[in-house]
Order: sequence, then C-alpha cells, then structure tokens
Amino acid sequence: MIRSKVLIIGDGAREHALAVKLSLSVHEPRISALVTHENPGIKKVVEQTGGELVRSRLDADGLVNAINRVNPDIVVIGPEEPQFAGVADRAIELGIPTFGVPRSLAMIEQSKAFARALMWRYRIPGRIAFKAFRDIDEALKYISNAGSVAIKPARQSGGKGVRVFWDRQMYLKNSVDKAKASQVITASNDVRAYGDVDDLIVIEEAVTGVEYTVQVISDGKSVIALPPIQDHPHVFDYDIGPECGGMGAIVGPGPSLPFITRDEYEESVEIIRRTLDALQRETGLRYVGVLSGQFMLTIYGPTLIEYYSRFGDPEVLNALALLIGDLLEIVEAAVEGRLPSVKYSFKEDIVAISKAIAPLGYPHNRDLARGRSITIDMDKIRKLDCEVYFGSVIEDGGLYKTLGSRAMEVLAVGNTYEEAYEKVEGCIAHIKSPDWQLIHRRDIGSKELIEKRVRDAEHVRAIYKWRRAHGLGRVRIDWIPGGDVTVYDYT
Repeated sequence: MIRSKVLIIGDGAREHALAVKLSLSVHEPRISALVTHENPGIKKVVEQTGGELVRSRLDADGLVNAINRVNPDIVVIGPEEPQFAGVADRAIELGIPTFGVPRSLAMIEQSKAFARALMWRYRIPGRIAFKAFRDIDEALKYISNAGSVAIKPARQSGGKGVRVFWDRQMYLKNSVDKAKASQVITASNDVRAYGDVDDLIVIEEAVTGVEYTVQVISDGKSVIALPPIQDHPHVFDYDIGPECGGMGAIVGPGPSLPFITRDEYEESVEIIRRTLDALQRETGLRYVGVLSGQFMLTIYGPTLIEYYSRFGDPEVLNALALLIGDLLEIVEAAVEGRLPSVKYSFKEDIVAISKAIAPLGYPHNRDLARGRSITIDMDKIRKLDCEVYFGSVIEDGGLYKTLGSRAMEVLAVGNTYEEAYEKVEGCIAHIKSPDWQLIHRRDIGSKELIEKRVRDAEHVRAIYKWRRAHGLGRVRIDWIPGGDVTVYDYT
C-alpha cells in the first residue's frame, strides 16, 4: 500500500532534501510539512504537490495540529528534537504509520551516557572507555587525574559542546586542567537547560583518526545500509574552530570513500546492526527509521563516536544524490516491515560534495548571525548543475533572511572530486550577502584534504591491524588515585 499524503516534520536543509526526493516518487504524493519557519524550499515542494505548510512547534501538540489540518497517511520525522519530544510516540498512538522513532529508542542519540552503557552491556564492538557524571565536583576531580580525554555534554546538543584535550606535556598541565574544568562546567550548564536526561557530563578516552558516517534505514528486522559519508563538523577550514551541526560532506567514488576499505565499512554496518538488536531488546519496540553511526577509524579500528536516531544533516544530501530508487517506496517498506522486498541501488563511480553556507557568528553567536540578507543567482547555479537546499532562512521581498544557523547547503555531483569541487565552489560564488559576511569551508572535497585523509587512514590502519594481529588492546585499566579501579574488557 502506498500512502499518498506525507507529513514531514522539520524545517531544515535535511527536510528540504527529503521533501524533494519524496516528491519525485512515481506515486505522486502530496507533501505537507510541520515547520517552525517557512523554509522556502520546503514551501515550494508543498505548493507543487498540493500539500500544506503548517507553522507550529515541532512537538506532540504541534503534530496533532498538523494531523487535524492535513490528515496524513504517513509521518516522516527529520530532526532529533521532535523524536526526543515524543512526536513519534503520539503519531503511533494515533495509529498513523511513522518513519521515525519513539523517545525510548531515540535515547540512543539523546543520551550519550545511555548509548555508551548500552554498548558495554551488550559488548558491541567499536566501544571506548567512558564515565558519566551527575555530580560536577566528581567530574572535576576525575579529569584532574585522567590525562587525555574527550569531554562531552551527556545530552545531544545540536552537534556542539564536544572538546578533546591532549594531556601530554607536563609544563602545560595546569593550563590544560583549567580548560578541562571550564569545559565541564560549560557543558553541564548546557545539559541542565534541557532538563530531560539524568547525567550531565560524559568523559571518554581520547581517540584520534579519520571520521566518517554510516547510516542505515531499518524496519526492525532488516536494514538498507547507505554509503559511508564523511561529515565535516568543524566550522573553519582544516578542521579548526568549534564543532557545529556540520559544514559539509563528501561521498564517492560511489558508493564508497577513498580512505575507508570495504571491510571497515562492513564492520561499521555490523556495529549498527548489533546496536539495533540491543535497543529493540531493551525497549521491546520495533525500530522504524534511520540509525546513524558517526565513526572514527582509530588504533582500535572502526570506533563509534556517537549515534544519531535519524538521517544526518548534511550527510543525507549526499546519500540521496547517489540513491537510485523511490524513497517513498523505501519509507513505506520500512514502516510495513518488508525492506528486503524494495528495489534500490546506488550510483557507481559518482562523487557528491555538499557544503553549508552560514552567516558569520554561527554557531556560538547566533544573535549576530540573525537577520542578515542573502541573494542567490539561481539561474547561474542551475547552469552549473548544482542543487540548493534551504535551512535556517526565510524569504522576504526577494531576499533571503538568516535566522542564525546554517542558511543553506549546496550539493554538486561529478565523476571526480575535482569536477564536483569546481561545480560546488562555482555555485557558492553566486550566493552573496549585501550586508554581512558568509562563511563556508573551501577545503571540503579538495584534493589536498582528501589526500591528507588517505594518509591519516593508512597510518591508523597499519596500527590497528598490527595491534589486532598481536592481540593487543584487549584490556584497559582506569585508576584514579584514591578512587576505584575500573577494568574495560574490549574482547
């Protein structure tokens, strides 16, 4: 059964891309959307398909409002926060087929402490040592002796708030300890503002390597594994500056990446499969939607950094660019528990690069980044064969006005990275602001950065393979003077 009336929850570039791909279905669906602002791209798809744009909060009450207005056949949830707010729970309660997970399943993303504990409880590969803290004084005491660590807010906070500290030079120890303490306090305050998870801080062993994302579509029994994609979470070129929601992504030559082997990809997919099994066993619920793993290739091999209970943004743009298949049919098959029956494939030997454009001030000074004007020469962009997906902007009198976050994302495909890179940079040149500075990462997809990723991956690959061959790294001992001894068994 193909349900013709689709309600998308969300108003970012990810939801714009989903709306476009769903609208291309041979079943000609009517696309409606629940949004907090009038995303120009989503609005256009809604109008073209005869749907309705519903302005409301992205929570359970907003969902009921949208359902009363559009009477959807199926709900597709884009962002994480509506899942945390119980939107899927309410939709399922009302008997509406839903692509997106209830809060108890979304906890795999919402709580980093829950995710880490689940991995250790079920002995899922790719895990690393961690401790979670509710008491800030205990966290501060721990980090003063912990050496190199990653300090994270215990709750998902829009891709920001993570800091890694390398404690290797004794003459810098006092300064590093002060920076660690400052991060603990800042991150714990961020989590307190939400007030919906138990722990405040997660402190993990510091790891380094090459990051990539693997996303799978799940019907609760089977999965469709999407190609590995590399996101770029740092705001500025060469991976510097604060982490944010992601400034761009690459994939290819499709469906692969130049620095991840097939074995590493399959090992990563297996980690996600085992996580799905563990989640469903814990909750007794069927996982219908997307589970993504942000991985890092480290001296342990494929290592799980964090989970997303939805499509990544911007990673979904790259994945959909390679997908050959009817997305609505795939979503329907997931909802009905019959993913193995759906036909799909991914384009071979194709490269896709997406880049986010944001107003200066993003991500930490969004007031400064708000209310800025943007002009787009869409005719020239079309001639260069790029796609523009709108995010945190509204249309106002022929201009686009920023709302403080990533304004839009530009996607280009080509036969090589050089071709796709020239396209996307050429298109971005036609996106300007008459009253402010726009930022984007020029290095994403460049020959220099990709070659660096290849070298870095080869380095850690040689180490983890040697360690595995010699049986090393199976046990880690964590002991803080005056405290308990914790033994982490990785076998």
